[in-house]
Amino acid sequence: MKSRIDISGIKGDAFVLSNGILDDGNAKTTHGLIRGSSRFAIKAVIDPVFAGKDAGEILDGKHRGIPVIASLEEAIALKGKPDFCIIGIATEGGVLPENMMEIIKETLNHGISIVNGLHKYMNDQPEMVALAEKNNVQLIDVRRPKTFESLHFWSEEIYEVDCPVIAVMGMDCAIGKRTSARMLMEACRASGLKAEMIYTGQTGWMQGAKYGFIFDSTLNDFVSGELSHAIISAYKNEKPDIIFLEGQSSLRNPSGPCGPEFLISGNAKKVVLVYRVKQQYFNDDPKWGPMPPVESEIKLINAYGAEVIALMLNTRDCTLEEATKAKDDYGKKLGIPVLLPIEEGVEEILPVIIKLTTK
Repeated sequence: MKSRIDISGIKGDAFVLSNGILDDGNAKTTHGLIRGSSRFAIKAVIDPVFAGKDAGEILDGKHRGIPVIASLEEAIALKGKPDFCIIGIATEGGVLPENMMEIIKETLNHGISIVNGLHKYMNDQPEMVALAEKNNVQLIDVRRPKTFESLHFWSEEIYEVDCPVIAVMGMDCAIGKRTSARMLMEACRASGLKAEMIYTGQTGWMQGAKYGFIFDSTLNDFVSGELSHAIISAYKNEKPDIIFLEGQSSLRNPSGPCGPEFLISGNAKKVVLVYRVKQQYFNDDPKWGPMPPVESEIKLINAYGAEVIALMLNTRDCTLEEATKAKDDYGKKLGIPVLLPIEEGVEEILPVIIKLTTK
């Protein structure tokens, strides 16, 4: 198996491949890149189903000047050849769909490097390796694990981090944890605070976050260490006023419960919780079990010694009237700020955050 290459300095122009599912939650990598990246300049999204539209308008109704184009050939003709094509989907189990193989081969034959965030590595496929070598381009497997020598064990130095560390946790997968964390970081920076975000997934790296690791590609013994190392490094190097942690999965998702690491190993004492208003079951599947009440999740977080300071609502499938009512209802029940990040932004929480940074 090929060892992991150093990916820290990778930057450039890119197309994103969303495989006909641009409006689906499994295209969340594409969605993140449409919202913004300091690592890649996104020139187009390639998706034959939604061709002719603006990618931002499909995502959330906001025009972003990123065209959706039907094919690689058309995209190159319109926008020029990019440095990279990014596989913009995040499937369950990180499986690469077979129907993407042809466009990946076409990409390599055009002399364009592939950025792959899935668990199925390009560098483990002889045909792809041969094509990449023939065309003098790279296969960049973002999720390939670090070498043992480069991993870190947990450090008690985490207790010396004296700026607030806020974990942005969710009640299920794919409901907006990374997007919420990034929006919070950007809002803090716009208000004059020095804010950093620790990425814990491949899309966070693709968007250009400087500190972090790929949680689900890290040996279990070193998850706490990679987390503490990222926080400590950001704290020492940047001297931020506040640090946000991108959460993964949820405390009670049966396919991959996750979250105590942020609260215990990362010593995050404050939490912003993300909840999808109309979600009834984990993974939207009755067989996975019902979603617990928000109040129950808050009590569980409290049991770990952390405090939920705000609730972010994912309003997928809600009308604006339903979203506004949910915000009002949860605000009255919980007595904490409740935000509609997509509809209204996250600035409403800034007074709470500023107060934390001035203690």
